[in-house]
Amino acid sequence: MYEPIRTKSVHTMADDAGFPHRSREEELDIQLAGHLSALLAVTDELSLDEAAERIAAQITRLRGAPPVRRAGRGTGDTGALHRRGHTLAGRTLVVAAARADTTVAVLAAGRMDAHAAALAGSRLVGAH
Repeated sequence: MYEPIRTKSVHTMADDAGFPHRSREEELDIQLAGHLSALLAVTDELSLDEAAERIAAQITRLRGAPPVRRAGRGTGDTGALHRRGHTLAGRTLVVAAARADTTVAVLAAGRMDAHAAALAGSRLVGAH
């Protein structure tokens, strides 16, 4: 009544040996370098050269190559850039903690503090 299946099931997985696999640490390195790159873009746009150099050094360490940098200061809203920088630094801090990268975690926490202070300062200036 039933005919046996003669072909391979479409539900079986392909041979995993042919696909590249990354470890958790490698995935976290990629994610951390991405967050740092985004933070670097904001930092460069704000023309915070010393902080940008520290961030670029960490990207170079993680990727093995220096990051692409933006030339010149942007004309964007400084407050919006500091808010974005604060958010990106927070994300960077979370991934650095998961990766147990103390150097990047300290750097990210410092950037969060700097962006928060800049935002607090701009609110005080606007209040007067």
